[in-house]
Amino acid sequence: MHQGDDLPVVRSLAELTGLVDGNRRLYVRWSKGPRTDLGKVSSTDELTGVPMPGLSANPLDVEEWWEGRPLRLWVARRLYDYAHLPHEKGPGIRPWVLQGHETGRGPDNEPLVVEVQPMCWIDPAVIDEARTEVDRQRRDWGPLDRTGRGRAPS
Repeated sequence: MHQGDDLPVVRSLAELTGLVDGNRRLYVRWSKGPRTDLGKVSSTDELTGVPMPGLSANPLDVEEWWEGRPLRLWVARRLYDYAHLPHEKGPGIRPWVLQGHETGRGPDNEPLVVEVQPMCWIDPAVIDEARTEVDRQRRDWGPLDRTGRGRAPS
């Protein structure tokens, strides 16, 4: 497996969906890449500065409750929900796929992953495809609002 940033690049949602279909324990990490991340081997809680026992990442494995629905939509949703991170975290933040073992949960209930094996970068065009796929859904479910600005007064 690759250890640095010289990873292959997944260039389509179909290609990423195929990778997820053929592998388990896959996660997406939004960061500057494996070269930076694997040197520190853990994430830090931004609020408190407390080191966590693994890298924070978002799971790509399909949950049982998905019950055979389209894998393409599952993968698109997993990317869509965190596509805001490059804008929030600053320049150089990119999505990449890793395989690893979950060791705990972070403060946002995200998996903390160890024994990380970098798999590939995700091209920005794949994120655009994911947005299009999610936008095709006919349900009004709204955006993921982590700011709290969308909450009604109580």
